[in-house]
Amino acid sequence: MSQTTVDRPVDTEPPVTTHATDPKGRAVTRIVVAVGFVLIVAVALLLAFTASSEESSRITIGFSLNSFFLWLGGLNPLVQIPVILVVFGIVVGIILVLIEFAPRPGRGYFIMRLAACLLIPLLAFLLLRPYANAVVYVVAIALLVGGLLFFADFRSRQGAGYLFQLILFMAPASIMLILGLIYPAISTIFKSFFDKSGDQFVGLENYIWVFTNPTGTASVVNTLLWALLAPTISVVIGLAYAVFIDRARGEKILKVLVFMPVAISFVGAGIIWKFMYDARQGDQVGLLNAIVTAFGGDPVQWLAIKPVINTLMLLVVFIWTQTGFAMVILSAAIKAVPVEQMEAAQLDGTNAWQRFRNVTVPGIRSSLIVVLTTITIASLKVYDIVAVMTGGRDETTVLGFEMVNQQQRFQSYGHSSALAVVLFLFVLPLIIYNARSMAKQREIR
Repeated sequence: MSQTTVDRPVDTEPPVTTHATDPKGRAVTRIVVAVGFVLIVAVALLLAFTASSEESSRITIGFSLNSFFLWLGGLNPLVQIPVILVVFGIVVGIILVLIEFAPRPGRGYFIMRLAACLLIPLLAFLLLRPYANAVVYVVAIALLVGGLLFFADFRSRQGAGYLFQLILFMAPASIMLILGLIYPAISTIFKSFFDKSGDQFVGLENYIWVFTNPTGTASVVNTLLWALLAPTISVVIGLAYAVFIDRARGEKILKVLVFMPVAISFVGAGIIWKFMYDARQGDQVGLLNAIVTAFGGDPVQWLAIKPVINTLMLLVVFIWTQTGFAMVILSAAIKAVPVEQMEAAQLDGTNAWQRFRNVTVPGIRSSLIVVLTTITIASLKVYDIVAVMTGGRDETTVLGFEMVNQQQRFQSYGHSSALAVVLFLFVLPLIIYNARSMAKQREIR
């Protein structure tokens, strides 16, 4: 009997390190990472609470981000664009080179990873030009961060170089997220407990002002009114329009007419409708008052009728800009409802309303949630329409406008921060609900 040999596939995967796969090794790694993280936080707090003395100058390495932007600002605008592109390309190129070569096995690549982990954090902190009395903390934070990253990478069960690649991929987005979202959020919460100058701790006094002062109370009440009425009316009108013109003659043209206001900015929409509401002596420019005077009435100051009418007039502008958005999304969702279900319901003897309620609405539920939450979040943070049309006068202010108004007009950073935190608390439940809905959709798929 002849023997046949079977070719086995050669395992080409890189060898996986085993120095962190045992329970003891994993425990040691977790302890070291936890201790390193605590040390980094402790040194960062020392740095944050270290006051800069007047004699203490800033440490520079001959170049800083501040000097770069000052130099860039002095160039011709047409030259600034290619310079930014070149610098961006250099940074991306360095990251790609490190991602490609540093994770490879070998002593040279090992040294490259070690140098990158230690030098990149150090240079990043020094580019911020710390004060001389804080440079020790800066160097300590940089070395701790670099050493911790290298240790975590070296102890990775996926092999040395795995975490190095992962961190380099995530670093740009993470840095932008920290600088643009996390740090400002923490700083705003912190300032909301201090007075208008940010020097004296006042506890919850700013939050008490938000819910007791007439201006703060009006901003909260109006914001809730916007959040309740704007998404509801926009979705109802958009859904009704999408249902009635579905597969109708001239459907595309009818949709374009309703969708056109979505392309207009809130500032532009506010200016357009301010002319609509305009009231003056003599010939009327505003359409509404032209109609009123044509029937023998007196001009009406629509944006000055308080406490609710003028807010409703502003709501009309927002609804006008959002109905087209709701209509387009819901129309696409309606077309995705299986025709077989509609035909089966029709054969069962149901009327149009029953088919809409029992077939169409359940079929577009996820789209309804997305549209409702999106418009609600937009209504909670509205600023442009109020600023352009009324400037917050006559009790039309909202949280988004009053937050900016308190900071720019009254220089009250405490009140402005408290309003921002209240606005964040209003938006947070919607974000959590959206995230959970998306997670459920992934599980179903």
